Amino acid sequence: MTEQTMSGKTILVTGASDGIGAESARVLAAKGATVLVTGRSAEKLKPIAEAVGTEPLVADFARFDDVRRLAAEVAERVQTLDLLMNNAGGMFAPSLRTVDGHEPNFQINHLAPFLLTNLLRPRLAAAGSSLVVNTASIGNLMGRIVLDDLDYDRRRAIEFPAYGTGKLMNIVFTRGIAQRWADDGIVSAAVHPGPVGSSFGRDSWMVGLLYRSPLKRLGTITVPDGAAPLVALAERGPDPQINGRYFSRFKIDGAENRQAGKQEIIDGLWERSAALVGVA
Repeated sequence: MTEQTMSGKTILVTGASDGIGAESARVLAAKGATVLVTGRSAEKLKPIAEAVGTEPLVADFARFDDVRRLAAEVAERVQTLDLLMNNAGGMFAPSLRTVDGHEPNFQINHLAPFLLTNLLRPRLAAAGSSLVVNTASIGNLMGRIVLDDLDYDRRRAIEFPAYGTGKLMNIVFTRGIAQRWADDGIVSAAVHPGPVGSSFGRDSWMVGLLYRSPLKRLGTITVPDGAAPLVALAERGPDPQINGRYFSRFKIDGAENRQAGKQEIIDGLWERSAALVGVA
């Protein structure tokens, strides 16, 4: 019998169609939590939703309208939210543009979860004490945030650095939440789950070759192993000692880009993101 360590907690897991999002949802539901799940594939999300005992919430983070609808649907279902697990993301060809006109690594990895988290802030605050977990990556070390050119309008975007920049933004966003929402009882942490052999990089031919071919045995970990750090943070809950911190799996203060601690980057990214997605 699984220990009911999450009994009474209400959780939303994004990117729950497969991989570590799906695994985290299943494990947390088994630990007694009420778990809501969202993903962009209705077909893949359906069995996960059935496994955790809920209805699937389908949303494509390449569309802000989907994110707004998702937030409204979550708000209709629950009055309080104890944990928001921002796990949706991936690596995308930066030559493409989303429906909203943004570079996809920027929108899907950062702007969409930024919008969703802001829209769900009232439900997180209503819990009295809540936690936001942002799935980041050691790839943040490759990133570089240029506040005046977030969409690569004046620079050439390269796939790996563009992905790394999105993951760097996850850490910077975590610091922004910690600084701005502490009075609401909202704690935030970022985590690198490790090199998981899942569907990560499904939109990238190069990453797909590494992560989903026999090559993955050279350095990747299993999906349950990758989900374990996320589950551990969920069980730890809104501990003030982890507020604004970045974990490399279970180790606090993972290797991070120097920009992640710069106040002008934390403030500038928040202000520009809020303007782009239309939140106060």
